[in-house]
Parts: sequence; C-alpha cells; structure tokens
Amino acid sequence: MRVCLASTSPARLMLLRQAGIEPLILAPDVDEDAVAASAEAERGAPLTPGELVLLLARAKAADVAGRLPAEHPRFDGIVIGGDSMFALDGQVYGKPYTPEAARERWQRMRGATGVLFSGHSVHRVRPDAPPVEATAVAEASVTFAADVTDAELEAYIASGEPLHVAGAFTVDSLGGAFITRVEGDPSTVVGMSLSTLRRLAGELGVTWTDLWNAAALEEATAAQ
Repeated sequence: MRVCLASTSPARLMLLRQAGIEPLILAPDVDEDAVAASAEAERGAPLTPGELVLLLARAKAADVAGRLPAEHPRFDGIVIGGDSMFALDGQVYGKPYTPEAARERWQRMRGATGVLFSGHSVHRVRPDAPPVEATAVAEASVTFAADVTDAELEAYIASGEPLHVAGAFTVDSLGGAFITRVEGDPSTVVGMSLSTLRRLAGELGVTWTDLWNAAALEEATAAQ
C-alpha cells in the first residue's frame, strides 16, 4: 500500500516521513487563484477559509489522482492533497512571499490568537477501480508571544522561513519559539493533520499502519 503526496511542500513531506511514510511525490498542476476565483464567481460571494482550503486540497488531489493511472499504472494506495490558510481578526492569510508582507503580519500577530485552517482530500486509487474520495477540514488555534521584539522579528524574516509558509510562521522550526499555545492537532499547523488523515484513510478502507513503509524502503535502499 503506497501513499502519493500531491504537494511539493517540504513540511508536508517531513510530516509523512516522521509518521513512518515515504511517499511518492507528484506536483499538482493547479492554478489555485483561478480555481478560487471561479468558485467565488459561481457563488457570487467569497468562500470561507475552511471552504477555500478544502476546495484547493480537492483540486490538487484530483489532478494527481487523475494522472496516476497513466504515470504509475500499478499504483495501489492513497493520494493526499492539502492546503492551508491562516485567519486572524477576520482576515485570511496565505504565504506572504515578501519581507514587507511578513513584517506587517507579524506586527498584527504578536500577542494575538488566530486559526490555521487545513484542508484534506484523500483519494483511494487502485488499478482496477475508479478513485474514491474522502475530505475534511481541520482547525488549530495558535497564540503568539506578545514580547517578540522587533530585532527578533527582523532576524526571523531575514532567515527566509516565514516567507513561504501559510500565515508567515512555523511551529516546528524557527518560528516555534514565538508561539506560546496551540489548541488542536499540532500537525495541522505544520501543514496537515495526521489524525485527520488517519480518519479519512479509514473511511476509505485503508488501515493507517499499513502505510508505514519508511523503514522498509530504507532497508531496500541500503541493500542496493
């Protein structure tokens, strides 16, 4: 039983590896802005953060699950797609990309609590049947230290870490020292909720422990 990660996120890959899973990685070919704009135009109103992350997670997983039969015809397992966004005071934040945007966000986040939304789409893919999907959104509240100094903030921004992660922070790397409290599954803040993925896999008839393959792959590689 294999896992295909429909993402190039280093954080999501690290999470799966720490959970004993060495996945196949395929980058989804999805224009996220276009998908979101189309959905909001059809509705005539903005999507909620939970709706948006689930929409994008589903689009990513569906793209990769649809390509697998041609690219890996013998694949038997699950495809995981995910997306994350951070909401603070009613405003939704994705990746800041620039130091200026990261600085502005952290000035608002110091001493405040926001919510990290993580969308999950899991497809059961096998050679002899069409894909079947299970989805969920996980949430975790994050409280930031009020005494983060301007010097610490500038050093953090200069590291480059907050520029390419949802909400401009991490909980499992340099940014962890500036977070005082997380309520919810901590892995949600990293990029995916492992407990949610386990539940979704179970809904699709897949036992989570059957996906543990990292040790076996390491042994096979060492033997070569």
